[in-house]
Amino acid sequence: MNRHIEIMDTTLRDGEQTSGVSFAPQEKMSIVRLLLEDLNVDRVEIASARVSEGEYESVKMIADWARKRGHIQKIEVLGFIDGRESLHWIRNAGCCVINLLCKGSYKHVTQQLRKTPGQHLEDIVKVVSNAQDMGIEVNIYLEDWSNGMIHSPEYVFFLTDELGKLPIRRFMLPDTLGILTPMQTGDFCRQMIDRYPDLHFDFHAHNDYDLAVANVLAAVNAGVNGIHSTINGLGERAGNAPLSSILAVLHDQLKVDTNIREMNINRVSRVVESYSGIRIPANKPVIGENVFTQCAGVHADGDNKNNLYCNDLLPERFGRTREYALGKTSGKANIRKNLEALGIELDEASMRKVTERIIELGDKKQLVTPEDLPYIISDVLKQDLQNAKIKMLGYALSVTKGLRPTATVKIEIEGNVYQATAAGDGQYNAFSKALWKIYKPLNKPTPILINYVVTIPPGGQTDALVQTTISWNFKGKDFRTNGLDPDQTEAAIKATMKMLNIIEDM
Repeated sequence: MNRHIEIMDTTLRDGEQTSGVSFAPQEKMSIVRLLLEDLNVDRVEIASARVSEGEYESVKMIADWARKRGHIQKIEVLGFIDGRESLHWIRNAGCCVINLLCKGSYKHVTQQLRKTPGQHLEDIVKVVSNAQDMGIEVNIYLEDWSNGMIHSPEYVFFLTDELGKLPIRRFMLPDTLGILTPMQTGDFCRQMIDRYPDLHFDFHAHNDYDLAVANVLAAVNAGVNGIHSTINGLGERAGNAPLSSILAVLHDQLKVDTNIREMNINRVSRVVESYSGIRIPANKPVIGENVFTQCAGVHADGDNKNNLYCNDLLPERFGRTREYALGKTSGKANIRKNLEALGIELDEASMRKVTERIIELGDKKQLVTPEDLPYIISDVLKQDLQNAKIKMLGYALSVTKGLRPTATVKIEIEGNVYQATAAGDGQYNAFSKALWKIYKPLNKPTPILINYVVTIPPGGQTDALVQTTISWNFKGKDFRTNGLDPDQTEAAIKATMKMLNIIEDM
């Protein structure tokens, strides 16, 4: 049997220490549910004790839900060496597990607490004893453990020698400042495991040197029992080890098991992205927008020939699909892959013309999406959009100081002409409202606008072309359209007209 690694997620505690991130109570409740029931993580650290009355109410709400769902033992709260204060806070909130923050380095004990190791040990023993009396399970954080192992291993061993005799469920080893290398992580974790073979050890990585995931690999390889992570790598400074990358490394590189349901990681990551306001980089492994997109034509050709350019990170594992980018490096294989998805067939001569046009657009730095292909094909083959079901006949946009922007829209839908006027919070918002004013009496369904991105090509002047890319969701399917124009609003309108004709056939 493969080794099983326990995953503890600390998005709501350590992750919320990301600069500018503060989750609302209902967002916290949503994240806990996604973590425990969709992703199936083993444990969730949801807060720090004694932070605020608002935090207390959030923890109480989560604990009530967790108890009803049978998850209460999986809910953990960071607590402090403060006698019974943190313990009372945690118990009154309805929780039963404390992650007790202790000092894992001699410097922290003597310089921050201004106590001797013996005095700190005595304080910890009292809290653990109190927790046992109150029916609260204890896990121990050895804060700054990495510095402790580098500069004062004798202190780390002194503390663990004594704490190992107490009813402590897990010993959690943080690289608090993200200073370790994978070689150090493996060595230090192995020392702990060899010296204390009967203790359960978790490793808690930070990413200051961009080594968090590599250090997780080294820690698990050394024999630790559990790993801490956050969704999207949220956390103080450079963040924590991201769960998406951890699960790929553990499953593929180390061949160990976890309880995580890979299929749901992308969806959960996008929800947390929305709640946190911290964007996921396009090239972030597993969950980045571009990581399952082949750009070079030779790669698409190789994928057609026994998946020569695929690794074990198959997008379907993570609830995603492989895409083939369209741009200046595209070849016919890339374009064919996209045409197949759209159900379009072209002869060789037409394919060559379409390829040349896409390369031309790529040289101008215009983004080409699969949804653009029918329009590019129509243009290249000297066909206009006369057969389009929805056509823009005209529009007027008005901005007047002291008044809300207004838009009048005139469109043709399958031969019938409609016109409407509406006011909005901006020109595009007014345009959209006028459009949906036409759609509503016709009982035509409308999409949800997910994202709106405006891009000016590098080096552009004030008269540069503006590219507006809009992400939509319609009947559960996500897709993007874009428009190119010197005016941002007109570029958005072009993208919207593409969308209207796309959803007609969905």
